Amino acid sequence: MSDDSTGNVAGAGPAREIRTDSRDEPSGLRDFLTVLFKRRSTILVTFATVVATVTIGTFLLPPTYEANARLLVKVGRENVYRSEVAGDNSQILSVNNEEIINSETSILTSRDLVTKVVSTITVAEIYPGLAKSPPRRGTPLDAAVEQFIKDLSVEGVKKSNVIEISLQNENPRVAAKALKLLVDLFKEKHLWAYSGPKSSYLEQQLASYDQRLKQSQDQLEEFKQKNRVFSLDEQRSLLLKQQAELDTALKATENQIKEVQERIAALKRQMQTVSPAVPLSTETERYRSVDEAKAQLLTLQLKEQELLRKYTENNQLVVSVRREMEIVRAFITGQEQDIKGRMQTGQNVVYQDVERELLRLQAELPSQEAKAASLRGQIAQLNLEIPRLDMTEMQLENLKRDTAVNDKNYRTYVEKVEDARILDDLNRQKSANISVIEESTVPALPVKPRKLLNIALGLLLGMFAALGLAFAMEFSAQGLSTPESAERRLGVPVLATIALKR
Repeated sequence: MSDDSTGNVAGAGPAREIRTDSRDEPSGLRDFLTVLFKRRSTILVTFATVVATVTIGTFLLPPTYEANARLLVKVGRENVYRSEVAGDNSQILSVNNEEIINSETSILTSRDLVTKVVSTITVAEIYPGLAKSPPRRGTPLDAAVEQFIKDLSVEGVKKSNVIEISLQNENPRVAAKALKLLVDLFKEKHLWAYSGPKSSYLEQQLASYDQRLKQSQDQLEEFKQKNRVFSLDEQRSLLLKQQAELDTALKATENQIKEVQERIAALKRQMQTVSPAVPLSTETERYRSVDEAKAQLLTLQLKEQELLRKYTENNQLVVSVRREMEIVRAFITGQEQDIKGRMQTGQNVVYQDVERELLRLQAELPSQEAKAASLRGQIAQLNLEIPRLDMTEMQLENLKRDTAVNDKNYRTYVEKVEDARILDDLNRQKSANISVIEESTVPALPVKPRKLLNIALGLLLGMFAALGLAFAMEFSAQGLSTPESAERRLGVPVLATIALKR
């Protein structure tokens, strides 16, 4: 049986050509070899065509070069977080390598950074084809940026702080130049991304807080001068001491006033019992009778008291004793008037002394009362002065607190300005925690196309394509190719086969 024949199978009856519309699936090694032998021409042509096409395409493709660079990300000032809160000088160090590498990778592949690289080198130099044949949609720059991002590869080396960067381009010098520029611009963008507030802004804030501090200091000094506040604690102590002294003096004055009033009352009572005049000569017998009468009156008074303890006032004994007492009093009064009319009198020295003392005390009393009123007024004034001093102290504390806050903010911004100036100097010197451990160089050999690999893949592809086409043709062909397939399909034994040629 050949490629140009169709199998004729002879059975029990006459030989005839047998065809079927059903597909024949070769099975077993014999069927496989049969297909290979039958379709050998197709397999060889297909294999040769695929291999030739891949080989020619490989040699016709323009070479692509790859520039490489390596960066080392160190722990530096960029990884130190400084609080923006005034007075809080705490610092937090971030040393998560994975987060740091991911952040740097995102900066490296950012679109604005790539756009700046492409714009600096120009689209015509990096991708001449895009410059000659602009895209229908968008600008050549946008297309170049998209292509640059596809050609750029940024990966972090596992378990290290190293970032590998590679850039592919048809021009080796352009690839090296673009990658070097990308690294340089990345350093600048890295510093910009991690830099804090600019020193110029902080200097403006510092000037503002300096002005606030001076205003608060002037207000504090003006308040002290206006309210005569120098040492509130000493002033309060003096006021309290003065208040205590005035209170003591007031109590002493009030005691003196009370004492003078009591002495005046006592002198008045004494003057009522002391006669302003005294007899210069007396009759002894008459005085003796008066004295005896007074003694008798006293005896009767004692007797009256004794009877009252035993009897009531209406008792006859009590009434009788009281009558005798009236008679004795009348006798005494008559005798004294008689003696007074007959004797010579003069000024009583005791009465005069009592009178002078009374006049002195009566004159002293208003002065003591005036003194007490003055002390009360001074104490009332102090009672008003102490709360006013407390209010003044509260206002003074508010001014001091404002001054202290402004001073603290001023000192904080002085430190921040100094730090910002140092950071600005470091940024101008491009001092960062990024080190280039392998600079991009002009690649000597292209990375694409890989001719040997492509040819090997072409051989594999040609082989699979040829076999696939051969089996596809065999599956789609009508008829039975082998006696075995005829036996399987017809269910009768094959007695003979006859090859037909056309």
